[in-house]
Amino acid sequence: MKWPRPPSDTLTTVFTVCIGAVGAGIGWLLNAPIYMLLGPAVLVSLAGLAGARMGVSLPLRNICFVVIGLSVGAGFDQNAVDAMLRWPLAFVGMAVLVWAMLVLSRWLLARFFGFDRRAALLASAPGHLSFVLAMAADGGDNVVRISTTQSVRLLSLTLVVPFVALAMGVDLGGSIVPDGPVMCGVTLLVMAVLSVGAGVLLGRIRVPAPMLIGPMLVSSLAHVTGLAPGVLPLWLVMPAYVVLGALIGTRFSGVRLDDLTKGLAAGLAVTCLAVGLALLGAIPVAMALGMPLAHILVAFAPGGFETMIAMGSVLGISPGFVAACHMMRLFILSAVLPLMLARSTPR
Repeated sequence: MKWPRPPSDTLTTVFTVCIGAVGAGIGWLLNAPIYMLLGPAVLVSLAGLAGARMGVSLPLRNICFVVIGLSVGAGFDQNAVDAMLRWPLAFVGMAVLVWAMLVLSRWLLARFFGFDRRAALLASAPGHLSFVLAMAADGGDNVVRISTTQSVRLLSLTLVVPFVALAMGVDLGGSIVPDGPVMCGVTLLVMAVLSVGAGVLLGRIRVPAPMLIGPMLVSSLAHVTGLAPGVLPLWLVMPAYVVLGALIGTRFSGVRLDDLTKGLAAGLAVTCLAVGLALLGAIPVAMALGMPLAHILVAFAPGGFETMIAMGSVLGISPGFVAACHMMRLFILSAVLPLMLARSTPR
């Protein structure tokens, strides 16, 4: 089957978002959990694997992140501030978890899937994909195989986490925006301008996903202090989640079926191991913090940074806690991965 190949980035973006919207509609008809994310992710992935050119332009991606960041931050309240005092214990658990994922996943890929130690370590990294692929390219590793394995992990976790949360009794039927009156237009415009400014500043100091974290910080501070009460309208937030779901699926655009076949088993194996380790690590932390196990699991699951934060918001989990845990995962990975790579390089 030959798919149309849009001649420009703009048309590619429009085409991709339309495919994502159809996927969201199918997900809604099938009553899938978090259908506005899962439907687009699956259908855009399938379209990319079928040969269609999939992509989301950087401006639309940033607009999507700003909207989601503002929406997620609106769920931050005084209870979340009080809970922050207990978060450091979760960070310790996250550090141990990242190390265990790297060590065990490297062994699994090297032992059963024919990866050399260095490539296995890069394919095992639970996040920081651009950082990982840059190091793979610099080291002359098989970038396609590493990228495919990582992409399978990211999509698999996006699909698996909602069903695991559902099995744990989490209510997935709620609204994707917090309860409360809708924010007025002037307030929303001011918040958006401040959010973009915060995102630009965070980007200069290399904070992960600055156009998501900046708006989250702006919205959180505004809601905790009472300066900007209210939530974003659903008609604005829903399309942003559909775009995010489509963005997840674009990772498979241009991936050949033979490359997918080679990386599929490895990616699924790493995903199963990661979910198992995240669950094992989440149990003692949940008991110590007195938080639901499903909430800790979402915070510990090594999925896409933006995806897990958005998913945590949909699941009704403290947005600050989820964001803090996933940021800590990336910071730990940035420090640990180069050290482990240096030891894996043949002398």
